Amino acid sequence: MPGTSFFHQARNNAWSNHRLFGVCQKLTPRELNAKRTRFTPSILEALNQTLTVDSYYLDALLDGGHGQGDLYSGRMTPFSDIAGLAAAQRDADHKLMAFCDQLGEKDAMRDVELERRNNVVTHETVADILSHLFVYQTHQRGQVHILLATTTQSPPPMDDYHLEYDAPFPAIDFTLLGGKGA
Repeated sequence: MPGTSFFHQARNNAWSNHRLFGVCQKLTPRELNAKRTRFTPSILEALNQTLTVDSYYLDALLDGGHGQGDLYSGRMTPFSDIAGLAAAQRDADHKLMAFCDQLGEKDAMRDVELERRNNVVTHETVADILSHLFVYQTHQRGQVHILLATTTQSPPPMDDYHLEYDAPFPAIDFTLLGGKGA
């Protein structure tokens, strides 16, 4: 059933973000803000961009009515401090898990209107938006993971999925996250 699959993806997404932010919060301000590449200007900017995109799609999925808001306004870096950003990402992850937890098969096929640049409106299904969002998150975490290799902190393992074999490890993290265990 799509809802169950998306809930597991949302939970793994939150777990991966938790692990990544755990390392990023140990970085110095200089490491967080150092300009690195044109694609990903800095670790802090990449993490902010991820949250901004999450907020855009969550708003659409939850019929929040905010629309493109900050997404195209040029304000892709709403947080200048990693602690505030980590808390906001955790809140977004919890909202996404709650949304996916209640998602049924019929809900997954619901049409969602997305406001795009230049007042263009597109329509996508909930399932397609969620699939896109999880791929986007994975890509962004990969970018940050690469950038961490140029800092004093070792990148965390990011290729795990909360499988039964590894249950004790994500259970500890999920307790810290305040979410359901593995």
